[in-house]
Order: sequence, then C-alpha cells, then structure tokens
Amino acid sequence: MLKIAYHPIYKHPLPEGHRFPMIKYELLPQQLLHEGSCSPENFFEPEIPNDKYIVAVHEPEYFYDLLNIKIPPREARKIGFPLTEDLVERERTIADGTMKGCEFALEHGIAMNIAGGTHHAYTDHGEAFCMLNDQAIGARYLQAKGLANKILIVDLDVHQGNGTAEIFRDDPSVFTFSMHGAGNYPFKKERSDLDLALEKGTGDHAYLSLLKNTLARLIDTVRPDFIFYLCGVDIIASDKLGTLSLTSEGCRERDRFVLNTCHTHQIPVQCSMGGGYSPNIKDIVEAHANTFRLAQEIYF
Repeated sequence: MLKIAYHPIYKHPLPEGHRFPMIKYELLPQQLLHEGSCSPENFFEPEIPNDKYIVAVHEPEYFYDLLNIKIPPREARKIGFPLTEDLVERERTIADGTMKGCEFALEHGIAMNIAGGTHHAYTDHGEAFCMLNDQAIGARYLQAKGLANKILIVDLDVHQGNGTAEIFRDDPSVFTFSMHGAGNYPFKKERSDLDLALEKGTGDHAYLSLLKNTLARLIDTVRPDFIFYLCGVDIIASDKLGTLSLTSEGCRERDRFVLNTCHTHQIPVQCSMGGGYSPNIKDIVEAHANTFRLAQEIYF
C-alpha cells in the first residue's frame, strides 16, 4: 500500500502573505481522496521526531536556536517568514514524515510526503522557507539505523538543492544530483556531486532527454540502495518563480520515468513534493497529484 505522510499542521499556521501557494498542502490530499486515487488508509500522521536525528544533520546550536526562536534577525530574514514555535513544529513534523516514509519505502518500494523537499536548509542556517532539510535528515536516519549504505538524492526542483549539496559535500556515502534552472535561485550555488544547470526556456524534449541519459548512468555508477526524489513541479512553464518551460504532461513524464526507473531497479524511493508556484492553484495541485497517481499505477 502507498503510504503518504500528511499532518494538519502542514497547512497551518503560516503568516499572512505566505499562504498562497501553501494552500496546496490542504487541497492536494483532498483531491486525491475525492478522485479515488487514494483512500484514508494511505495516509499516516507524522509526529515530532527524536531530536538526535535532526542534530545528526544540523548544528545543535542552530537547531536549539530555532526551537527557542532565537535565530539572529539577519539569519531569520534568509528564511523568509517570521519564525514562530508553530512553524518550527511544522518543520520538525515534516522531517518525521520523511523519516517514517523511509521505513515504508523499504517495505513497499515507495513512500510519499505531501510536504518536504526543504533543500535550501544548510547544516547551520535556513534559507528560502526551509529550516530543516527533511531528506538529508531521512538519509542520516537510514544510515544510523543501518538500513542503507549508499544513497542517491535526485533533486528535480527548478531551484538547486544548495543546502543538500553543502550538507553532503564531503560525504561519499550520499551522492547529490540536482537538475535545475541556471538562472533560478540560489544565484550563488553550491556544488553538488552532479549539477545540471538548464538554460531559460528549456522544454519537454531537451529536459527529458537529458534526464533519461543521466539517471540510468548515475544508478549504474553510484549503485545506490536507496533514492530520495525531490519532485518539485516548479519546472512547468506557468510557474511564476521558475525559468523552465515544461508542459504539465512533460512534468508527468518526468515523474513516470523516475518512478519507473526506481521500480525497475528495485531501489526504494522516498518522494518529497518540493516547490510549485503557478498562479492558478489548480495547476499546482494537478501537477503534484500526477506524482501520486503514477506511484499508485507503477507500484500498486
């Protein structure tokens, strides 16, 4: 059975001015249930995790400053919204959803998180609405439990996974792959193990050809026993923060290829949703919903 992390705190509380497109966290599970792609049994509620898994990735001083809302103002501004205890609780809960999803992925082949993909969070600071790096925490959790040795992170959000690249910069046990818009934030990028920076206006054919030629080679070379997939839908042409020009069908084909590849190679995969900022919320929800529909189609 497909297991999906979702908690009501995902959609609340967010400060005024930051609620769109964050409403997708409420609408996406509603859509999946309404259309019958998922049932209530597919969803599980994450909790507050053991802090030891968070400080295995993030500097303790930074994490405890977060907990106590003592981040210096200059650093807090990089995160992008006013910090509150509820928002920090939300971020910790998202991380637990990804950690528990790792266990479900080992059992069922795949697991999803309605939120997550907080790849701009560094070891010692947050950026761009990301405070704790959920997939980095998930990777360390797997390794601490002895459940995975070699991990591949496939980050296909339109923004480079700069925080993820910094966290694993000197760690050969985790291979970081980011395929993103060259002109997109962050404008000063970190170095992943493999970065593919795409020109403005890159469309379906060029994007998919490059991805298909790259991922198979990476799997053969890296030989991972677990994959994290950050499946942001901000690659589509209508996205107001992205610079790429994929169609919704091209985005769907991207997800189909990645999930089929993981399934064919029998490598467990945990998926976090990442970004999506099209002006029409229906476009965001539909693009994300496609990922869940494909997971059901391919795996179950």
